[in-house]
Amino acid sequence: MTENGATNTSNRDLRQRYVLVVDDEKRIADTLTAILESKGYESRATYDGATALETCHARIPDLLITDVVMPGMSGIELGIAVKREYSTCRVLLFSGQAATAQMLQDAEARGHRFELLAKPVHPSVLLERVEQLIGAGVGSWPK
Repeated sequence: MTENGATNTSNRDLRQRYVLVVDDEKRIADTLTAILESKGYESRATYDGATALETCHARIPDLLITDVVMPGMSGIELGIAVKREYSTCRVLLFSGQAATAQMLQDAEARGHRFELLAKPVHPSVLLERVEQLIGAGVGSWPK
């Protein structure tokens, strides 16, 4: 492990995957965190972009799952900031609002591409996509 909490890729498969979930709707963030933890992922919920960035400084997540439309910093702005600082962190956006499409187009025009899951997202769909992005949760632990 390096001084800033990053791990080299050879050790990546030997540790539990860490997912940071961000949503200004506390119940949604907490529910997604519980779902991820039930499948062996280490997960933490935060409720705004600024707190999420502070949390990333303390520990770099393998995956950031963030709502798009939030007060203050949007999920797209958060995703751009996280990818700029922590290039190994994957970003998955989710939203239930129509305004999201235009925000994604604006980000893509500036060279930032993100994947979007629609709210509400079924737990099995979320878990399948998380595993595709960063691998299995507890199954990746040595026995």
